[in-house]
Amino acid sequence: MKHFSKFLAAAAIAASVALPAHAETTLTVHYPMPGFFKDVMDTISKKFMEENPDIKIQFANPSPTYEEGIQTIMRRAGTAEMPDLTFIALNRLRMANERNIPVDMGPMIAKDKASMAEQGFSDTILKLAQVDGKQVGLAFATSNPIMYYNADLVKAAGGNPDQPPKTWDEVIALGAKIKALGNGNDSIDFRWQGDDWMFSALLFGAGGSMLSQDESKVTFNGPEGQKAMTIIDRMVKEAGMPVFTKAAGEQAFVAGKVGFAFQTTGALRNTIKNVGGKFDLRTAEIPLLDPVNGKLPTGGNAVVILTHDKAKQDAAWKFAKFAAGPYGASVVVPGTGYVPNNELAAKSPEYLGNFYKENPLFQAGLKQMPRMIPWYAFPGTNGVRVTQTIVDNTSRVVDQSAKPQEALDDAAKEVKRLLPRS
Repeated sequence: MKHFSKFLAAAAIAASVALPAHAETTLTVHYPMPGFFKDVMDTISKKFMEENPDIKIQFANPSPTYEEGIQTIMRRAGTAEMPDLTFIALNRLRMANERNIPVDMGPMIAKDKASMAEQGFSDTILKLAQVDGKQVGLAFATSNPIMYYNADLVKAAGGNPDQPPKTWDEVIALGAKIKALGNGNDSIDFRWQGDDWMFSALLFGAGGSMLSQDESKVTFNGPEGQKAMTIIDRMVKEAGMPVFTKAAGEQAFVAGKVGFAFQTTGALRNTIKNVGGKFDLRTAEIPLLDPVNGKLPTGGNAVVILTHDKAKQDAAWKFAKFAAGPYGASVVVPGTGYVPNNELAAKSPEYLGNFYKENPLFQAGLKQMPRMIPWYAFPGTNGVRVTQTIVDNTSRVVDQSAKPQEALDDAAKEVKRLLPRS
C-alpha cells in the first residue's frame, strides 16, 4: 500500500508537469507613433498581464505615423503577419472597414452591456469608433488641437502671458512682434505637415466641412476653406512663419525660439519634458474663425481587433476593454496629454479626478471637448492620397508658391478625381 501511495504521488507530480495549470494565449499588438505611445503601451500591457496571467502581450514593430500604420495593416491583412490587434487613427477606421478588416465589436458590447456602462463607456464615447453603425473599435486616445506658447517671448514682445490671444488676428500680430525681437526668434509653428488635421482645425473652426453632406461634392475650397487657408498665408506674410519641417518646428519651440506652436494636445507630456526649465511654457485654447459655430477635429486612435481565432478574440476583447477603459485612460492622459475618452476615468478621483486641478497645462484640451467632432474620414480607398493632396497644397501656401484660393482649388480638383465615383 505504501508503494502504491508513492506511485500515485509520483504520477500526480508527473501529470502536473506535463499539463500546465492554464493554456496561455499570446496576442500580437501593433500601434503607431511610438514617440507618444511606447511608454503608455508598456505600462498598460504590464498591468494587463499582471491581472490576466493567462494572456501574454507581445508588440509588433510600431509604425512611425498613423498613415504608415494603416498602410501596414492593409498590406498584412489576411496574411500570417497580421497582428491580433492594432490601434488605427480615428479618420482611417472607415478605410479599414471598407476593406472589412476590423472585427465587429457590436456583439461583444451587447454581451457585456452592463459592465461596459459601469466602466465609463458611454454611447457618445462608443460612437467615436463606429462606422455606419458598426463598432469597428474602441476609442483609445482622443485629442484636439491647442495653442502652446512661450510666456517669456510673449512678455518680451509686449504681450500679457496671463491673457493669451483669443483670435487669429491677435496671434498673428503678437507673432510678428516676437519675430521682430530678433536673436533667432520665430513667431509661429503651425503643425500642418503629415496629415490634414490642422487644416481641419481651421476649416471646422470656421464652420466648414470637407465634403457636402451626401459626399458628392468637395466643399473645403468654399468660403470657410478660403478663410482657413488665408490664416496660414497671413502667418507667413505678416508674422514671418518659417517653412518648418515637423521635427525642426518641434526642436525650435522646445529650445525657446518660437512664440506659438499649434498642434495636438497629445504632444503635451513630451513638450513639457523637452522644455524642462528653459522657459515658461503655457497652453491655451486654439482660436476659432467662428467662435459660435466653430468645431474642432477629434484626433487620436481606436483599438481594433483583427484576429478571427475564437480563443484569441476573447483575449483580444479583454485587452481592448482594458486599454480603452478607465485604467488605460489614467495612463494615456498624464503620459501624453490626450483628453480622456472614458467618462469614469475623467470623473473618478481614483483615476483622473484630481489630475486636472494639479496640472493646469492639461486643461486647454479638456475645455475644448464640447467642440470636438469626428476627424473627417474620406470615402474610398484613396484616403491617404487625398490627405497628402491637402498637405501638399497647404505646403504651397506656406512656401508662398501659390495663393490660398489657387492651392484650395487645385487640391479640390485632385481630391474630386481621387474620390469614388457615385
